[in-house]
Amino acid sequence: MVTSPCLTVLVSEDALIRLTNLRALGHTPTDLVRLIGNSYPYWRDLLAGNKSFGEKAARNIETKLNLPRGCLDQPDGCGRVTGVSEAAKVYKLHPKNPGDVLLQQWDTGGAMGHGVVLKDQPGVIESWRVSREWLLKNVPYSTSPENLAIVTGFGDSMVGMFNPGDPLIVDTGITKVDVDGVYFFRVGEEGFIKRLQRIPGEGIIVISENTKYRDWTIKDGMDFEVFAKVLKVWRSQNL
Repeated sequence: MVTSPCLTVLVSEDALIRLTNLRALGHTPTDLVRLIGNSYPYWRDLLAGNKSFGEKAARNIETKLNLPRGCLDQPDGCGRVTGVSEAAKVYKLHPKNPGDVLLQQWDTGGAMGHGVVLKDQPGVIESWRVSREWLLKNVPYSTSPENLAIVTGFGDSMVGMFNPGDPLIVDTGITKVDVDGVYFFRVGEEGFIKRLQRIPGEGIIVISENTKYRDWTIKDGMDFEVFAKVLKVWRSQNL
């Protein structure tokens, strides 16, 4: 086993495959306690990679969840049978470097898999491979590491904060505007990354960093959905 100051990482290739496949099923520790048994701490530690994941445990999980025997051992996993939650795809141990983490692109480029169009999309950053130490130091606060994803900055309305093509790390576990901040969201079929501010009696004010763009308001009844909250941006600069 390889240890870091805060996390323990499983090195066994079989264990890594089982762990990744279990995460991909999209169950929370609470779900697994209800469906299989064991304690909440047990499932929390198993999903975090802090407990070993042997063949006996894999077979028991498959039986309790009515999965094909052996699917947790397969590189393509059980997703073809059960369906895979998008949030669970985000955070995976790298298969060749188990001490590293893959931060994957939020869904897919142009249409984003939600029927959402991103205007002026300059291309996408498909994934980052980072160490767990880097993740802990640079993105210490999130709803869960599994909810982190990368969105490639688009358009020029937020220039000053980031430029088109810059990488942004977002938390897909935040889907409500409970506090003011920068969010990735849609109105109708158009996607946006903007600062959102709640104004009592008015609605949610949409604010651009680029002062050439006017503020506007999201009002009750509009087709509005929050995909994620932006936690970190990297602003590029030509030298």
